[in-house]
Amino acid sequence: MKKISLFLVLLSTVFGTAQTVDSFFDNIRNNEAQLTAFFSQMPKGGDLHHHYSGSVYAEPLIAYAIKNNFYLNLETLEVQPEKGKDGIWENFEMIQKNGALPLYQQKIIEKWSIKDFNGISYPSDKQFFESFGKFQATIKGTFEQGLLELKNRAIKEQVSYIETQLSTIPCDMNTEDLTPYNEELRSLVAKKDEKAVFKALDQLFATFSKREAAKYASNFNTNFVAKMHNDLKIDDAQFTMRYQNFVLRFMEPVDLFKNLVIAFISADNSPLIDGVNIVSPEDGATAMKDYELHMLFYKYCHSKFPKVKYSMHAGELTLGLVQPEELTWHINAAVYTAGANRIGHGVDLAYEKNNYELLRYMAKNEIAIEINLTSNEFILKVKENRHPFSLYKEFGVPIVISTDDAGILRTNLTEQYVLLAKRYPQVSYKDIKEYVYNSIRFSFIEESKVKDQLLEDLDYRFKKFEAQFKLQ
Repeated sequence: MKKISLFLVLLSTVFGTAQTVDSFFDNIRNNEAQLTAFFSQMPKGGDLHHHYSGSVYAEPLIAYAIKNNFYLNLETLEVQPEKGKDGIWENFEMIQKNGALPLYQQKIIEKWSIKDFNGISYPSDKQFFESFGKFQATIKGTFEQGLLELKNRAIKEQVSYIETQLSTIPCDMNTEDLTPYNEELRSLVAKKDEKAVFKALDQLFATFSKREAAKYASNFNTNFVAKMHNDLKIDDAQFTMRYQNFVLRFMEPVDLFKNLVIAFISADNSPLIDGVNIVSPEDGATAMKDYELHMLFYKYCHSKFPKVKYSMHAGELTLGLVQPEELTWHINAAVYTAGANRIGHGVDLAYEKNNYELLRYMAKNEIAIEINLTSNEFILKVKENRHPFSLYKEFGVPIVISTDDAGILRTNLTEQYVLLAKRYPQVSYKDIKEYVYNSIRFSFIEESKVKDQLLEDLDYRFKKFEAQFKLQ
């Protein structure tokens, strides 16, 4: 007698032997437990919108701080290796001696993530973005264990690729003498004088080159990324990882441009670093003031390093967060001015100027959109039919499903697909499978052999997964 799995027995008993994977999916799409079981087993390809520091769960970071007897600010729940100047600080050895460690461990998790967040006591966007600074001191000493945590979790979740934004590139280049360029660049942008902006950027680029910008990029590539990646044996038959550089959009123009140039040099010279991004709250004062200037920075760097690809956080805004007119142009600028290869979030699409034309352009030029459902719901309170997912789908824009910051958001890629299936009944199993393949096709992997192998592996994984539904 042929032995079959308990899962196949369930399929046969509940839905009959004539079921296909498509019809089985349609039958369970309103049952969250059934969807979770389904998507837990389904191959999910890659996670392309992924921040390393926000994807490691709080528990191992707390354990590191305790082991190394860090100091905890008892009010803000920030940790540091040394006692801070402001506030009430206590080291973990003393907290444990006083019998208060379990209490503070719970409090820390709730402050470093969205666990038990009630949606009332504090603004959700501030809760999210402020969490990074509270655990930042633990990140430097936990990169190795963090990367292995992410790899092992991905393998168990049927995720074969992660493209993570790993770290800013350390740089102690002195730029104090260049600060007059900050206001000059802002003035030139206000005058819409792109030619003059690029002339000023030429001067800054030449200065950064003389001050050995390439040295910082090379040191980061060789002594940090490649060494750690190879020592840990991150890539194997089950899993592959690549890295994006990123810059912080709250910085002053000269320093941000310096970091962006180094990030592009780094990506241009390492197959492990396959892209560049820009992060931090898009509604921040400096980010809003300099948004157009940042788009020109990217356009300029693309002219210098044309093979480097980049995704951009753009349109991570909603009505009420900023003035209405600010919702009309951020995705447009990232696509048309900066020339982004992918857009991260893109939530304000419905408010963007000429949005139908923008969507057609993105579809025609295969500019993928990175959809982050849990993130957009928590930070922006945008979900279900307020979310522009359906617009992107209707116009044929390539879609990829991502987690954003799974550690802070206490989520995973499986849950993103569960939310997708529950919230959008127009999404078929065929669509979902396409999104999974998109996560490899629209990755920034430079080595065609690696990308081809990941696609072949997806073929094999889906064949094995779908075979469960072909009952005899």
